[in-house]
Parts: sequence; C-alpha cells; structure tokens
Amino acid sequence: MTMETFDYVIVGAGSAGCVLAYRLAEAGHSVCVLEAGPYDWNPYIHIPAGIMKTITNRSITWQLSLSGTDNIKGREIPTVQGRVVGGSGSINGMVYSRGQRCDYDNWAHLGAEGWDYEAVLPYFRKVERYLADADPRYRGQQGRMPIGPISRQDAISDAFIKGAIETGSKPNADYNGGEQEGVGYTQATIARGMRWSSARAYLHPARRRFGIKVLTRAVVSRVLFEGRRAVGVEFSREGSDTLHVVRARAETILCAGTAHTPKLLQLSGVGPAALLNGHGIPVLFDLPGVGRNLSDHFAARIVMRARDNVRTINSLARGLPLAGEIVKWMAGRPSIVSMCSMAVYMFGKVSPSSEYNDYAVTFTPASLKAGATRKLDAFPGVTSGAWQLRPQSRGYVAIRSSHHRDNPIIAPNYLDAENDRLTLVAGIKRSHAILRSAAMAHIVDSQILPEQPCRTDDEWLDYIRQYGMTGYHLVGTCRMGGSDDPGTVVDSRLRVRGIEGLRVIDASVMPTTPSANTNAATTMIAEKGSEMVLADRAIA
Repeated sequence: MTMETFDYVIVGAGSAGCVLAYRLAEAGHSVCVLEAGPYDWNPYIHIPAGIMKTITNRSITWQLSLSGTDNIKGREIPTVQGRVVGGSGSINGMVYSRGQRCDYDNWAHLGAEGWDYEAVLPYFRKVERYLADADPRYRGQQGRMPIGPISRQDAISDAFIKGAIETGSKPNADYNGGEQEGVGYTQATIARGMRWSSARAYLHPARRRFGIKVLTRAVVSRVLFEGRRAVGVEFSREGSDTLHVVRARAETILCAGTAHTPKLLQLSGVGPAALLNGHGIPVLFDLPGVGRNLSDHFAARIVMRARDNVRTINSLARGLPLAGEIVKWMAGRPSIVSMCSMAVYMFGKVSPSSEYNDYAVTFTPASLKAGATRKLDAFPGVTSGAWQLRPQSRGYVAIRSSHHRDNPIIAPNYLDAENDRLTLVAGIKRSHAILRSAAMAHIVDSQILPEQPCRTDDEWLDYIRQYGMTGYHLVGTCRMGGSDDPGTVVDSRLRVRGIEGLRVIDASVMPTTPSANTNAATTMIAEKGSEMVLADRAIA
C-alpha cells in the first residue's frame, strides 16, 4: 500500500470536482483529484457532434440501469454518467440552463440556508463567460466557462419557434436571464465549435498553473476515518487489486455524482444502518438520508417524418452533405458538427395563472429512433419532447453489494406522484400542438411516434409510460438542509453530518431538481462550495 498526503483530496473529476480543484489550488493549497476514468483525450469528447459516439463508449462512461416500476410498465431504462476527466460534462448534450428563481428560493425554504436565488446568482455569474449581449444583472461575462446561443439557427427551428408563439408562447432570447418563460434558441457550453467542459475550463488550466495532481483510472473503494474524522480515501487502479491511499490534511471532498457519491458513503459505513448491516458493512454513522430523495426529469418525445423536400440533420449527417458540414465546421462556420443536443427550448405553464413554469418543451431538427436520444433515423424528420420541470416523485440509490466495483441500484420511481403525470401529459400535448401548428405545416408530413394517435389524456399517459426516458438529470441523494431534518445528509455548508473533514459538493446535494438541465447548477454549487471550504479553513 502506497500513501501520499495533500491538503485536499477530491473524489471525482467531474463538473463540480474540476471547478473545486481549480479554486482550492488557486488559493495555494495542495490538491489531489481522483478520477475513475481516463483523461479526456478521446477526440469525440471535444467535437460537439461526438455525443453520437460517446454515449455508448464504455471506456469513458458508466453504463447504468434505472429500475422500473408499474408506472413505466416495469421497464428498466438505461442511463449513462461520465467516467472520464470532465465527468458528465464531457459527454452530455452541452445545454446550459440554470432554472427558475423559485427553485433556489425553495431550497432555502427547505432548510438550505444561504442557497436562495439572490445568494446563488453571483456564483452562476462567476462561472459564465457569456458570449452574447445580456443583462449584466443576471449574466456573467468574466467567468471561465464560455456560454452562448447555439450558432446554427436554421429555418426548420425558426418554424418551430413560430409554432410555439402561434400556440401561446412568447419569444425569449435569454431563458437564463430575468425570466425563464417563453421560447428561443438553446444556450450551450460551446465556443469556437468545440465543447467546453469543466475540465477544459478549470482543471487543465489548474494542472498547468498550480500543479494539481490528477490520478486517473483510480477507483475509490472507501473513505478512510480516524474516529469520526475523514482522513483520506483508499483506491485501486483500473485492472489492479493493489490498494493505495491518499490522505487529506484538511478535508476529503466527494464529487462523484448523484449515483456514486451515496454509494461511496454507504460502502464507507455512512448511511442507513439497515442497508449497511444487510451487506455486512460496519456502521460508522447511521445517516438515513444517504441515497434517498433521488429525483430525475422524466421525458417523452414525439417523432415526425419531414416532407421530402425538407433537409433535416438526418439528410446532412451522411455522405457528401456531411463532408460539407465538416468543412463548414473547420472553417468556423455554423455546422451540425458544432450543435448541442437540441436547438430550441420552450418553457410553459399548465395554467396561465400559475406563478411558475411547469414544463419544458424541446426541439431538434432531426428524427431520433423510437424517441431515443442520439440515434438518427434513416429518413428526414424532427423530434420534440417535454418534461416536467419540478418532479415530485422520489426514489433512491443503494449499494448492490459490499464490493465497490458493483454498480449501485438506482430506482428513480418515475411518475409516482400524480402531479408529475398530469404535468407531463400537458407538456407532451403542447409539444404535439406546436408540431401540428400552421407554422410547421410545410415541415412535417406524418407522425412516427406515437405510432397511433393519442386523443385523450389517458392515451397520452399510456404512451409516456411506454416510451418515456431519463432526462439524465439525477440529483438529490445527499441533500442539504437544516439540522432539524433527519433526511438531510449535508448541512448548508455541504459538510456531512456527524463527520469531520468530509464534504459533498456535487449534484447529489440539491434538495430538489432545478427547472433545467443540471450541469449549470452543479458548477454553481462548486463555485459557492469552494468559497465555503476556503472560508472554513481560514477560520480553523
């Protein structure tokens, strides 16, 4: 067993871990980051259209399964998480969305003191280098992460935006600004035709400037404790059973994500006592909330065949047209090669009198097989989908065994809450109405999915149960909150309850799902969390 010591040990070089490593090293501390996967050298990671390849690449992803219930006809749904430097930010759809004011005000209401919207807004702005005109009260332009509206804005997507306005939406050029409601082009973490992950924006510059040590293919098996204090981690390299240790003088910080952070805590003896006892793991601290409160966006999609004279991405992604798109991309011009996973974002309400948005509708000028993500059909088509913004259904993550190389059980319990079902039906019906609007009449020809027309809410719900899929937005399994709430895992400063020298800083601490893709909120948490770590160190 070999051993090294650093001021801070960070488990996970994902969207949060990379930000955190930069800020701690920038302040003069020695930092070691452990990542289960390899460096982000795969070229498909950096080319935006490479998401078509990376999602199935087992060398850079965790290929996981989400347990099904009767609510989704017993289906197990595949999902992925990044297992590479940059984490899921190296393989995701690059969509940048922050959510509504009410999301963060609700976090504070639930006991996460200091995480209301006005408190987190400066950290969103700190992350951002926004590449378009925007209200500086809401958007940052000096941050490390370049963000802007997608560069390829085509006539098909223009028609969808017009259809959304025709059916009741208002145009909104910046859904991350003062108001989310409305329709407009998607914003993405893409600049100069290339993906920008937290690894590119934070970790790699930190390695060059501050000498951060990054251990790749390092699979952490447990957190090490001396009494109730975390002092480091035990790990082995991929393909080897030899154990190594890195120790932390100040803190050990878990940034392994919503599935793997609670798994690691449970394997280390921190979690629900009954679960740990059932797997023969000595209980260091009975913390029932570890792994509970799992939440995810559940999405359903409609696929339409386009008219023969319409050139969608399906037509452009093969043969000579693809060669032309590659030439455009190499010349720095808008191209399908530099697109994110969707072109248009619309946020709407079930009731016009509602104070907050309830669902999102998305649009991509491509048809995707069986409503699935990143698999193009042979025919030209378009895809629109919907999801409920603030799901109420809750599931869990639990270790499958006491062996650290076994994937955890992930049970999101989709559609358990009636409000989730009602809202998603409203969202998918709105998606269908836009696709069938007068503005889209010269684009769409026939409906591919659903295969049979859905005429009633019950028929739409049955379709959603059969074809709905993950939004890849798992959060909440180590939620933060007040000390009077027995279900919380970390306090408002992200310190694990009952343990010294141990924090969680990743999407698992979110009390509820933001009304957005989760990468933006994850980087915000890391920026705010890093200040907390440094402030607490100064006091100590």
